[in-house]
Amino acid sequence: MSQPTKPATRGRRTIARHGELKSPHPFAMIMKVLGIIVAVGLVSSAGVAAYAAYDITASFTENSVDLEGQEAVPPDIGAIEGGVNLVVAGTDECLPEFAGYFGDRCTGADAEGELNDVNLLVHISDSPRRVTVISFPRDLMAPTPSCTRDDGSETSGSSKQQINSVFMDGGLNCVVKTISQLSGMSIPFAAKVNFGGVINITDAIGGVEVCIGNGGIRDYYTGIDWPAGNRTVAGIEALQFLRTRHGLENGSDLARISNQQQYMSRLARKLVSEEVLTNPATLLKLATTAVNNVTPSKSLTNPLTLVQIALAVKSVPFDEIVFVQYPVVEDPDDPNRVAPDYEAADQLWAALAANQPIVLTSDPNLGGGVITVDPAPTDPATPDPSATPGATEPPAEVAVELPDSIAGTTAAQSTCSAGNVSG
Repeated sequence: MSQPTKPATRGRRTIARHGELKSPHPFAMIMKVLGIIVAVGLVSSAGVAAYAAYDITASFTENSVDLEGQEAVPPDIGAIEGGVNLVVAGTDECLPEFAGYFGDRCTGADAEGELNDVNLLVHISDSPRRVTVISFPRDLMAPTPSCTRDDGSETSGSSKQQINSVFMDGGLNCVVKTISQLSGMSIPFAAKVNFGGVINITDAIGGVEVCIGNGGIRDYYTGIDWPAGNRTVAGIEALQFLRTRHGLENGSDLARISNQQQYMSRLARKLVSEEVLTNPATLLKLATTAVNNVTPSKSLTNPLTLVQIALAVKSVPFDEIVFVQYPVVEDPDDPNRVAPDYEAADQLWAALAANQPIVLTSDPNLGGGVITVDPAPTDPATPDPSATPGATEPPAEVAVELPDSIAGTTAAQSTCSAGNVSG
């Protein structure tokens, strides 16, 4: 299905926006804002953290955003035990230093707009800790609430609006209220990152190795012509990879989300690798880059809070880090849009509320975005009980099988892009 970027009410968008504009990556943001300042925490042995936390967060707090109608954040780490909900919005803002990469998108009539093309709800459960990242398609048509803009004015809300237009109408606060309304969750934390942020943050960790399947990816709109095999993407290449959909078998925005989940999984592994986690210089560079490229909610500007959230997720095993797509059906009013599948979504929200393990029943190979490959390496964060004398496995929990309309993968799975070039 074709997946336009502009809201339906604004008419058909340009080719550049249609094929070329995918916004920031996802998990780069979660571990970035969640764990990234752990960089500061982990490097603190020589007093670096004290200086960095003050110096870095000074700029981080300057443009922070108030979130309307969400519960207050607990004042100490103990009170965060109930779990964490964080929204990450990736926007297509045309920054002058990167505008040349995006052609008509950043020079034409749409250049002044800013759409939230990536919308992620990161849910961190309490005990045991699990991480679930829910991606909301940018062409999702859903009810939107009335919101307070930064200037104090109010949006009118709508019974049906394309979700990626919400930021332009009401800012980050409105994106959070919309996703809070869809999920039924209180969301006290949020962050926004743009095109330039993706480029700068990926560079800070030396790139991410992704896998290109089939015969390769060829996409005129994003400028990709890559052969099959492993490829380390950094800077503009990372953004090209995350935005491509014409280079995938299916060619839809839903296929693109699956491909982005491959990136998220591999990014998670890169962040906990010795190459990053045990390298103080890389960690500090990542922390500095992150806060210089992220607009946070005010609740996320306390460096202690960032460390607390990071510590909550740092030992979560990869098979408990799950990336899912918000379930949708075709919009009855427009075949180029999608609408919420509330029945399937309710099963997801209920499982998260009960903190039950979730089992994905969908086949990633059927979406045209990725293909599965050999199992990923054993998760180093998950100890083998049999390897410890006298150790016993904890009691088994009752897992919830999600309907196959909820596509997704775990960080423990290994996938490659379902490239559009015949192998």
